[in-house]
Amino acid sequence: MDQLKVVSINGQLVTDSREVAVMVDREHNALLKSIRGYLQHLTQGGFDRSEFFVESTYEDSTGRTLPSFLLTKKGCHMVANKMTGEKGVLFTAAYVSKFEEMEKQLVQPSNTKLLLQSALQHEERLETVETDVKYLKDHMRINGPQEQRINRNARGKIVECLGGKDSNAYKVNSKKVFSQFWNEFKRHFEIPRYGELPKVRFDEALHFIQEWAPDTSLRLEIKALNNQQHLKLVE
Repeated sequence: MDQLKVVSINGQLVTDSREVAVMVDREHNALLKSIRGYLQHLTQGGFDRSEFFVESTYEDSTGRTLPSFLLTKKGCHMVANKMTGEKGVLFTAAYVSKFEEMEKQLVQPSNTKLLLQSALQHEERLETVETDVKYLKDHMRINGPQEQRINRNARGKIVECLGGKDSNAYKVNSKKVFSQFWNEFKRHFEIPRYGELPKVRFDEALHFIQEWAPDTSLRLEIKALNNQQHLKLVE
């Protein structure tokens, strides 16, 4: 259980999912699948996912770039809570000890020498750590509350473009307008779903929603449908 390594990235202590998989005797892909399930629940609960798991990548021996995760102490807690028996006990003891060891080193200025020694021991992984730092800065995903705000603002903008929920256009064409908006949103930000939006582009996303309007063809359809409704009311 000595193989678990804990490092500090941007002041956050993390360990690599590959090492966790070895310690708990699981296939790395199986552990990734479990972590993605945890992330879905965290998002639904409105928690900041980066407090538990951070998406990362690594390069294997063939040069392929493959997915991984960086686990915080909370993330390790979550993995350990799903385990029973000897492996669960040993993993819990190992990660708690390693995280506490690093926490003590970071809060004690006199331990600079120990920190340098630890850095030298991880020299072969420095390139990966630097890549992870850049990834965290540029690609950390928005959290649950930010997802909810984007969804709420988008719905409000779309309903406004349709002329309100009581409009004929909303009743007939809302599905089409919603589809056009989300397709344009994902294409503009080059993401598969809006929950994958990087945090650094959150304000840009809000501005995009504010400025968005249906294309000319769809605006004409909306106008025609609402004009029909107006004529019926006049009759």
